[in-house]
Order: sequence, then structure tokens, then C-alpha cells
Amino acid sequence: MIVPNRHLAEIERLSSSEFSDMNSMVVFAVKLLKKTLMPGGFNIGTNIGKHAGAGIERHLHTHVVPRWVGDTNFMPMISNTKVIPQSLVKLYTRLKENL
Repeated sequence: MIVPNRHLAEIERLSSSEFSDMNSMVVFAVKLLKKTLMPGGFNIGTNIGKHAGAGIERHLHTHVVPRWVGDTNFMPMISNTKVIPQSLVKLYTRLKENL
């Protein structure tokens, strides 16, 4: 997840520099995730507001989600469960090694 340093709810309130910084971080995240996890693709999206799924509705953020053929996306909708097939500590270690 990528968030601006300033607490903003609207993307149009980002300065050009903040917008550029966020997009640079998206590119950085994609490169790091490609090198570390070798996904088949990505979902990249910015949540703006409660109705768009923003958990903190007054703070916009962008998700960079690696995807693979055959991965599933139904668990959160059916049973409010999120499946993480890997230890987050191990993933953090792998990502840090590839910086």
C-alpha cells in the first residue's frame, strides 16, 4: 500500500510532486515484487473514500497487488476471510534482500 505523507482524502488535492512521488513508488513496488515474487500480473488501484473501500476514508491510498494464474479472490466476499499462503515475516525478508 502506498500513501502520501500528507493526510488527504481527495486525489486532486495532491501536489504535482506528491502525485509523482506516489507513482514513482508504484513503479518501485512493481519492480521489487516482480524481482522477488515473479507474479503474472498486477492489480493496481487507488481507494478514495469509504464507498471505494478505503478503510481510513479520509486518507487516499494505492494498492499494488501481485496476481498469478489461478489465484483466488472469492474468500473475502464469501466468508470475510483473507488467505495469506506465506508468512509475512518471510516475505518481508525476501523483499528486503531484493532491494
